[in-house]
Amino acid sequence: MARLPLRGDFQSRIPESPNPLRSSSTFSQLNQQTMNAPAPQSVDGLVKRRVLLVEDEVVQQKILSKTLEHGGFEVVIANDGQQALQLMKDQDFSLVLTDWDMPNLDGLGLCRAIRNAKSPRYTYIIMLAGREEVENVVRGLQSGADDYVAKPCVESELIARLNTGMRLLELERSLRRSYEENQRLCVIDALTGTYNRRYLEEQLALELARAVRYKHALSILLCDIDHFKAINDEYGHQCGDTVLIKCAEELNKCLRKADWMARYGGEEFIVVLPETDPEGAMVVAERCRAALENTPFIGRGKAFPLTASFGVTGLGDHNADSANIVTLIAEADAALYTSKKNGRNRITLQRAGII
Repeated sequence: MARLPLRGDFQSRIPESPNPLRSSSTFSQLNQQTMNAPAPQSVDGLVKRRVLLVEDEVVQQKILSKTLEHGGFEVVIANDGQQALQLMKDQDFSLVLTDWDMPNLDGLGLCRAIRNAKSPRYTYIIMLAGREEVENVVRGLQSGADDYVAKPCVESELIARLNTGMRLLELERSLRRSYEENQRLCVIDALTGTYNRRYLEEQLALELARAVRYKHALSILLCDIDHFKAINDEYGHQCGDTVLIKCAEELNKCLRKADWMARYGGEEFIVVLPETDPEGAMVVAERCRAALENTPFIGRGKAFPLTASFGVTGLGDHNADSANIVTLIAEADAALYTSKKNGRNRITLQRAGII
């Protein structure tokens, strides 16, 4: 009887990657998935040739293990579906070869459990059983299996189907890496490595809404590098780029893990300080100002001084009910303008509509 071909909707089973721009913390969801998942079984981005064999009969375990090892696969054995799931909690198995009839949890139940687990990495499942009727094959595929091989299996066919699974898994890994890198590039400033304006506008709105709702503190710093045009004119635009990168690095060193920074435009950066009142933000701003002032900058072989001006604002009685990112940034910008007007290399706090 002709065997059904490989399932054609492999891509539809790949767990959907989260959209960073919809997350309350852009990379936290991806990072958390990666942290919680078992260590990936890959070398240089390739899927390791390891199979979780789920089979309750000792004789079949030995026969299949020998076949798989002869095909170049490392084999880990589980006696039933329950034991397989326990092993998968502690280890990452990209390939699962499972029998149909087993005690405790059979092959169909195992397939469903693996798919319902929503692992961040795809698991390729081959159902191994002596039921070749079309309806049984369909049941196996509908339960989450990717392929179906009847017992007694032909060694060359089984290895070929596992190798097919390997190719699909490596393709899925490659697509996922590309997707995650593209998502990262969507919210990162290419020059400085800070978040970009797109991320700033979306994420600051979320931070602000959260702070207003729960009556928490929130402050922002607007930083502008003093005389940046003169630096470009005297030392060249390549030196100017180096200055922006170095400034971003020094500012980042002054921040807590909960704080974050975005390039607002040109030589301007905005630092967002959750759970920080304006007085606390002034302390952070002074730390940032002093760090830049004391950092050596070199252009065309000679050192030159660099300073920055800051405007600080935050939620308060004057703006808590009407605050939005436009007004908040406008307040910081007004404070920054005052710092520039009063001689640069200084910090101005905007509070209650009065500087």
